[in-house]
Amino acid sequence: MSDDRPTTVVVLIDVPVGGVAALQRYEDLVLPLLARHDGVLERRLRTADGTRVHVLTFASEAAYRGYLADPERLGHRGVLDGVSVGQRVLEGMVDLR
Repeated sequence: MSDDRPTTVVVLIDVPVGGVAALQRYEDLVLPLLARHDGVLERRLRTADGTRVHVLTFASEAAYRGYLADPERLGHRGVLDGVSVGQRVLEGMVDLR
């Protein structure tokens, strides 16, 4: 995949009922950082069982990698200490339209 093309990432997040508030706090802290890295939260969904799905688009692969490495974002990980969050990240998504 070319580094200068937009990239879409889908994140599936499983969190126990007792960790929902912590995950919400974490999201409130890190999602605003997307703009700093030319990223956009396209969709933020939740299933009936509480699984969250985020669809993120970045201007480039480098922008996405920059978001992942953002020191402020990484510093907020402590908000989730003690919470068993399961996460699956689907990178390099291609729009079939």
